[in-house]
This record gives sequence, structure tokens and C-alpha cells, in this order.
Amino acid sequence: MTNYLRFFALILFISSTAAAAEDNKCYELRVYTASEGKLEALNARFRDHTCKLFEKHGFTNVGYWTPADKSDNRLIYVISSPNRNSHKESFKSFLNDPDWKNAYKASVKNGKLVAKIESTFLKTTDYSPKIESMITKDPRIFELRTYVTAKDRLDNLNARFRDHTCKLFENHGMKNVAYWTPSDENKGSSNTLIYIISHKSQNQATKNWKGFISDAAWKKARASSIKDGKILASAPKKVFLKATDYSLIK
Repeated sequence: MTNYLRFFALILFISSTAAAAEDNKCYELRVYTASEGKLEALNARFRDHTCKLFEKHGFTNVGYWTPADKSDNRLIYVISSPNRNSHKESFKSFLNDPDWKNAYKASVKNGKLVAKIESTFLKTTDYSPKIESMITKDPRIFELRTYVTAKDRLDNLNARFRDHTCKLFENHGMKNVAYWTPSDENKGSSNTLIYIISHKSQNQATKNWKGFISDAAWKKARASSIKDGKILASAPKKVFLKATDYSLIK
């Protein structure tokens, strides 16, 4: 019995250590605004070349999406590395790879594909589920949401999600995918929460949110959380996303 307990304790230790290592990964959210009429070509370059080369140089392809609104010509994706330094070195070696240079040159022979690139380094919150690349049996729609808090209120927002919101999301048909805060101050490390959830469909998302907002447990949690003042500085930003055909999360 004693040996069994020791073995069980060891398993728990190993599991917790692995979870901590996962939490320490460096994530990067990259948003590419495609040049007019070039989103399909940009996706082709990622599908045929970039994703494979990212893996070759040590990146993990987490997920790739395009907005459900077809007038929005952005590619939004997340990659990760063991840490920020290795992330930097991986990009350096990727950009110097002859295979990348050839793929890039061929892809822009009829004009550049990307008009704008935005990058935000991220770290997972302590309540984020394990971020897994998985394809569900049925199609789903993703929702990327960004919350900016009033001064010194990010801890309060995180507490509300940790203790209430995430559980209530699940109760109302929303799947918690990932929760992050930016790593750098100029990107909102002290006042910004960025997260991804998923729904069965965009129509279902409307129903899910309606049910969540009208939930008595949510109303109580929200009222309690803002008794010392408002938490959000502005309304959340949101965009519904569809996974690309080459994304490892669908």
C-alpha cells in the first residue's frame, strides 16, 4: 500500500511538472492582413510551405483561422516555442532557410501577399485549459475575444474567469480553448486578456451567449466582481473565426 501511494504521488508530481512546463511556453498571436485578393495565395503558402518549415525550425503550429466574415481578409494564427529566446532563434533560422526564401520568392512574383503583420507574445493564464491541437468530430466556429481592463483590474477579471466565467461558459455550450495575457507591457500585459472559445455554429453562439448572460449565477458573479468599481475599460473586441483546412485545431 505504501509503495502504491508513493507511486501515485510520483505520478501526480510528474503530471504537475508537465503542466507547469506547458504553462511556461511562449505563444505568439500573429495577424496577417492580406493584400487585396491575396488571402487564398497566402493560405496556399502556409499550407504548402510555411507550416512545415515552422516545424522544421522548432515552432509548434497551434492553430490557423480566417474570419467568418468573408469581407475580412486576415489570417490569424498562433504558434509556440519552449521559451522566448528559442522563439527568436527559430524565426531567425526560418527566415534564413533557402527553402523559405524560394517559397517566398515564388509566392510574390505577382505581387506581395501581406499588407500588414501584427504580433503579440502571450503567456497562458493559470486557469487556461491545456492548449491542444485537436480536430473535433463536428465542425465548430471559434471566437477570439480581447478584453482591456480599467487600471489595476486585470487580477479581478482573471479571478472572475477562474472562479465563475469559464465554468458557466461550459454550462452554456461554449468550449474553453485557450486563455492568455500579453507578455509585453506595450501590448497590454497589465490590462489585457485574450482568449479563444468555440461553439457548434455561429447561430448557436448567439444562443449560447444569450443563455450565459441571462444566467442567475453569472449575474451574481458579475455584480459581486464590480462592487468596488468597473472591471472593463471598454467593450470587448470579438471576431468569429473558421479554422483553415491546414489548421491542427478544428
